[in-house]
Amino acid sequence: MNFARRPASIRHRLWGLILTCVLLAALILAAAFSLLARYNSLYKDLLYNVSTASEFNQDFKASIDLKMYYYVIESQYSQGLPLEEVHAAQQLAGDLLSTTTEKDSRMAISSVLSLCQNLEEKICQLRDTDSYDARQSQLENNIYVLTSLIQEYMYNYLYYEAVRLNVLQSQISRRLVADFLLIAAVTGMLVLFFTWRAIHLGRSITDPITQLCVRAAGIDSGDLVEREPIQSEEYEIRTLSESFEQMVGRLNRQIRETTRNQESLRRAELALIQAQVNPHFLYNTMDTIIWLIEAEKTQEAVEMVSSLSSFFRHSLSRGQDVITLREEEEHVRSYLQIQQARYKDIMRYTINISPELEEAVIPKLTLQPLVENALYHGIKLKRGMGRIYVIGRSEGEDILLQVTDDGVGMPPERLAELSRAMEQGERVGFGLSTVHERVCLFFGAPYGLSISSKPGVGTTISVRIPKHFEKEAAAP
Repeated sequence: MNFARRPASIRHRLWGLILTCVLLAALILAAAFSLLARYNSLYKDLLYNVSTASEFNQDFKASIDLKMYYYVIESQYSQGLPLEEVHAAQQLAGDLLSTTTEKDSRMAISSVLSLCQNLEEKICQLRDTDSYDARQSQLENNIYVLTSLIQEYMYNYLYYEAVRLNVLQSQISRRLVADFLLIAAVTGMLVLFFTWRAIHLGRSITDPITQLCVRAAGIDSGDLVEREPIQSEEYEIRTLSESFEQMVGRLNRQIRETTRNQESLRRAELALIQAQVNPHFLYNTMDTIIWLIEAEKTQEAVEMVSSLSSFFRHSLSRGQDVITLREEEEHVRSYLQIQQARYKDIMRYTINISPELEEAVIPKLTLQPLVENALYHGIKLKRGMGRIYVIGRSEGEDILLQVTDDGVGMPPERLAELSRAMEQGERVGFGLSTVHERVCLFFGAPYGLSISSKPGVGTTISVRIPKHFEKEAAAP
């Protein structure tokens, strides 16, 4: 019963401490937000008035005067009476008056509103006047004078509000600094108080929990050796530690078993991938050989059979997962010789791999899928003769292999899609994901494939591998 009540009491006290802390923090935040909302409301209203007044047509006087002049002289440019502009000015002045609180500003904008109403009356009065001389007199003595006064009072209003905005901004800045310093001081005191309370309250249970956290960190770092459970007076912590060690033991055994299974599965998957041969390639090659024999091109048929034999011999490679770069080069050369016999009108190739790299090891069937991709998705889709370049050179501690074609290339969106699919291991594209995955499986994540391509220019697929000259070192 003691073990049952004691944790509950600690839990309740912790919850009480947390709730009190949250409540006080909420009150502090509410006070801060209230201050911000109050200052923001004052600033927002004033800023609205200034921005709205700024929208007032600065050419109001010139526009009204010109339109009224054209109207009076009955010019061909006359657009009628500018009553809509006067109404718009009245509406703007009314909106500003409803949000303005300062005396000088209200007087200025009230004057604008009254003058706009008077201007409307004078425009209507001019409209009802028939005499040209009377109209000219009204235009000069009424219209011009009123538009000048409207513009002057609107400038005065904008000046008063801008001055008040500047003053209010300075006041708000000073008040905000003072208020937030006070809030920060109170918050700091509360943080210190609650920190002291939390340390005092949790002292009896923090030590074993700290030991348990250290043990968890060790397990996270790979320490899966079973150890003695942590000795604690708390039944819950002791039980948790015992269960923890039991879990570590089971996890350790499961990891060893899973590792063995995954290694077997990876080797099986790799063997299956490497054993795959494109049946269409075999069918087409055999058809070509039959055609050459029927055409009595015996020597060419013999060369193709020899190339096909070399191709399959290197494909099998005595069941090995990795071969030398020289063997991979011979495999690719056999493949290209066969394909050139079929596509001699559209394909040429060049293989240039540095002799010093011949004994470097590489996963079997790395370059051949890339060459096949260059032929079928680059050269064949191009009109006219195309070339495939297979290049291998040393770059520091790495080997860079490149398969380049001057075929149709790829648009940027397709290149991005293919690169993304390759990095995510999706089976999208032209088999490049499989090659990339195999290279990463053998040598690690820093190595693998990269693609660059331009529409109408061609595509380059680069394979970066480390300089390994022992097949055992490259085994997964």
